[in-house]
Amino acid sequence: MPNREFTPSSGNVFADLNLPHADDLLAKAELAAKIIAEIQRRRLTQSQAAAILGIDQPKVSALKQGKLSGFSIERLMRFLLRLGRDVEISVSGRSRPGSVAKLRVA
Repeated sequence: MPNREFTPSSGNVFADLNLPHADDLLAKAELAAKIIAEIQRRRLTQSQAAAILGIDQPKVSALKQGKLSGFSIERLMRFLLRLGRDVEISVSGRSRPGSVAKLRVA
């Protein structure tokens, strides 16, 4: 079996790809995943989800396809609220002095 090289993930694929605003991109992806999971849990059609979210069906389709450039973190949080999910924002100190502050969705 050939020896394959690999690089362990940092936990943020966007940072691993050296994309700008990697924390924001990961937060948006995680919020979108929670929205999609709730839509699926409730067995909503895209049209039904669109009516609840206050957007048109093609935007729900884009959301489900991971096309998130047209959605802000704030807007995605509002979608969760419209789906009846609580959103909690917690601000804390850095885990280690001198470390970089992080944005994450739990």
